[in-house]
Amino acid sequence: MAELPLPPGLPPRGGTLRRRGIYVLPNLFTTGALFAGFYAIVQAMNGRFEHSAIAILVAVVLDGLDGRVARLTRTQSEFGAQYDSLSDMVSMGAAPALVMYEWVLKDLGRFGWIAAFVYCVGAALRLARFNVNIEVVDKRFFQGLPSPAAASLVAGFIWLAIDNKIPVSSYGIPWITGFLALYAGITMVANAPFYSFKDINLRKSVPFAAVLVIVLGFVLVSSDPPIVLFLLFCGYSVSGYVLWALGKRAKPPTGSE
Repeated sequence: MAELPLPPGLPPRGGTLRRRGIYVLPNLFTTGALFAGFYAIVQAMNGRFEHSAIAILVAVVLDGLDGRVARLTRTQSEFGAQYDSLSDMVSMGAAPALVMYEWVLKDLGRFGWIAAFVYCVGAALRLARFNVNIEVVDKRFFQGLPSPAAASLVAGFIWLAIDNKIPVSSYGIPWITGFLALYAGITMVANAPFYSFKDINLRKSVPFAAVLVIVLGFVLVSSDPPIVLFLLFCGYSVSGYVLWALGKRAKPPTGSE
């Protein structure tokens, strides 16, 4: 007896059906990052800049998780990629720029808003170039400073200054912030290669010494998070220029033109 055809949308006999609801999972992380960026802007408008800085760092963490969750659950989609890029523009581009401006850059007049805009447009250009070149660059390196790293750099500096109660009117804090914004904005569109950490296989066994280094890193961060994290962000933000000086660049993968 011939088998009747299955209704559209049902899996083959003996197969399993992957629920469409699972595609919501990575987008929840993206939405969380978007909310954190929006929250950072709102808190900056209310003068709570430490909350803004921490919210931006939370957005960075969530942005790093959404793609990994999508790959682990095999729920990558073009919608998710585009949604992630738009979320990044808010939480890694507009939010840090507006928070910096509301914090101290508005006291610098024209230079202040120009520095904030350079950062914002740098993030937009960085994200656009990443979307275009995603299949033609070496996966081990980013071309230009990634927008999450740029956001972490400026948010880390704000958190450091506020946590250590450094008066914004002293030590040239507004000017340092302005030059940080310019540096991050320009570096995002530079051709310097920044290590992406995408070739690290977490499922692979590692030496015991590597575990000790990881534990030591957690201990250092927990000792004084604002200072240690900011130093790490600074180190990464200049690492690309060091690699560039050594002749390293983000090369196209083998077989591509």
